Amino acid sequence: MIGLAEVEQAARLLEGVADRTPVQVSRALSQLVGADVWLKCENLQRAGSFKLRGAYVRMSRLSAEERARGVVAASAGNHAQGVALAARMLGLDAVVFMPVDAALPKIAATRDYGAHVELAGRSVDEALVHAREHADRTGAVLIHPFDHVDVVAGQGTLGLEVLEQVPDVRTVLVPVGGGGLAAGVVAALAEARPDVRVVGVQAAGAAAYPASLAAHQPLRAPELRTMADGIAVGVPGTVPFEVLDTRHIDVRTVSEEDISRALLLVAERAKLLVEPAGAVAVAALMAAPRDFEGPVVAVLSGGNIDPQLLLRVVRHGLASAGRFLQIRVRIDDTPGALATLLQQIASSGGNVMDVSHVRTGGDLALDEVGVEVQVETKGPDHCAQVLQHLRAEGYRLQGE
Repeated sequence: MIGLAEVEQAARLLEGVADRTPVQVSRALSQLVGADVWLKCENLQRAGSFKLRGAYVRMSRLSAEERARGVVAASAGNHAQGVALAARMLGLDAVVFMPVDAALPKIAATRDYGAHVELAGRSVDEALVHAREHADRTGAVLIHPFDHVDVVAGQGTLGLEVLEQVPDVRTVLVPVGGGGLAAGVVAALAEARPDVRVVGVQAAGAAAYPASLAAHQPLRAPELRTMADGIAVGVPGTVPFEVLDTRHIDVRTVSEEDISRALLLVAERAKLLVEPAGAVAVAALMAAPRDFEGPVVAVLSGGNIDPQLLLRVVRHGLASAGRFLQIRVRIDDTPGALATLLQQIASSGGNVMDVSHVRTGGDLALDEVGVEVQVETKGPDHCAQVLQHLRAEGYRLQGE
């Protein structure tokens, strides 16, 4: 088992290497929870996530002979950048296998840190197979993203910082993929502050831990369908699973809508940019605000988000928050009818973002046209007002 002593040793190795990331109180979340909520801003860490902590600790302990062979890793982005930066700092050659659909900014950043990037597989698990083959073929040392005691100990240094920055903390919410970060935080806090509850959070579409903990053995997730690619891991790591199972950690799941709303709230209210995986702790708070004793620390584990994904997620978050309305309506196929519809939406305070015009369809009469309008609103109540106004004006909304 990894304990406080191992995490403290890792912290000494990381002095001058990893940043002591700030904590920031969130008034919006504090009001929702009814207690102080602090955000641990690991999205501001060097290389954009907590991964540098574990990667550097693992690699700094390699022997001279191992260092000469170089290192290899597999990652969707955050571990890749952590390994690449640590390798540059330690003067090691690094090869990183990334899924073929990994975010372009993460690929570019990994290369900029000096690593050689190979694209292979559709997931981190598949990329890891290629990384292991490379290690067997070349002798390079595999730096696993979560399944090694040194990696877990390095990630646990975040927990020590939380205790120093929020001494009266009662609950810490931690994103969970393979489990390295959560296991490290648990290992540190179980001895230093056993009164603090650590709760793991997974995306519901990539949740291996709840069933695994219930069975007391690592099981494969039934699916990997989530925007939170940083925690889309098929099977828990053996090392972190042992820690989390022994300590009886609670792991919650959150939906894609929960994640979208959380990412939007963090951006709007905390003025922080995080990736979907980095927002799941906040998502759990928003989904069940009264389930957690305060003060609460929600870990924002990473901030490396593809701008294209950010655009989609923000739009999804606006829809989930009731601020983005999609209206399907049938109107007469006559000159000026579309303009009149748009004027009615504007008069109700809606801001038209996009319009789609269809003249053929099985549910349309010969003299009708189908219109799909995307409208920006001020919230759920305003959505209802816009729809009510259109009904009052005699418009036939599809689906009603």
